Amino acid sequence: MDYNQLYNNILRKGSFLCTGLDSDPALFPAFIREKELPIFEFNRAIIDATIEYSVAYKPNLAFYEAEGAIGWEQLKMTVEYIRKKDSSVFIIADAKRGDIGNTAKKYASAFFDKLDFDAVTLAPYMGRDSIDPFLKQRGKWAIVLALTSNPSADDFETLNVGETPLYRRVIESVMDWGSQDNTMFVVGATRPEKLAQIREFCPNHFLLVPGVGTQGGTVAEVAKYGMNSSCGLLVNVSRAISFAWMDDETGKYSGGVNFDKAAGEAAALIVKEMRCFLAS
Repeated sequence: MDYNQLYNNILRKGSFLCTGLDSDPALFPAFIREKELPIFEFNRAIIDATIEYSVAYKPNLAFYEAEGAIGWEQLKMTVEYIRKKDSSVFIIADAKRGDIGNTAKKYASAFFDKLDFDAVTLAPYMGRDSIDPFLKQRGKWAIVLALTSNPSADDFETLNVGETPLYRRVIESVMDWGSQDNTMFVVGATRPEKLAQIREFCPNHFLLVPGVGTQGGTVAEVAKYGMNSSCGLLVNVSRAISFAWMDDETGKYSGGVNFDKAAGEAAALIVKEMRCFLAS
């Protein structure tokens, strides 16, 4: 999928929502945990409820890897199910890999060839050698961590290299290594003022923006500061959609609520707001 295809999908669905599949079995309703393949059954229900609103999905690999071989199998089944429901959906492996040489090549092969992901999140600490193998396949993307939403991001990401913040050096370097058709950057929604600054030197690339919902970021601020003429945004929402059915006080499943229906309703509300910005 290239830049224009992604933008056209955004226009077709009237959405720049990326639904995160942080599928933690410990949080599933009891009747889902009792299934033979609980992660896949949970994901399938969430996908069915949100597919009309989601232009992208982002499985967080930690929740699948933690289950061993059966977790990987359910990850593969999840990707296949999304393709079956809507082949145009952009699927991101939230893997945060960051190695070099043959190891990086094998990671790229695993996610692109074996599991059919469109993109992989990558940590750029080891430099160009850790990014290049993911830029070799036409239609596949490297999504590079730049300015994340966690508090300790300031330990490194905002430190100056000379007079330039490290996150800016990362973005500008990676822009030279790839193109707007195969690279995008992770910028957290909890730093909306930085989005405007980033758009000054990175006006055209897509940004993957986590942190909306549970972490406190808002669609309005992200769109105000980060949207470009081709939208240029994939706003990731995970828990606020997939676990929208959880009781705020107890943090547990409320049996009177259909968890998939709640997820669909949450996605619909977010996309309703997004459409206002796409139409403006």
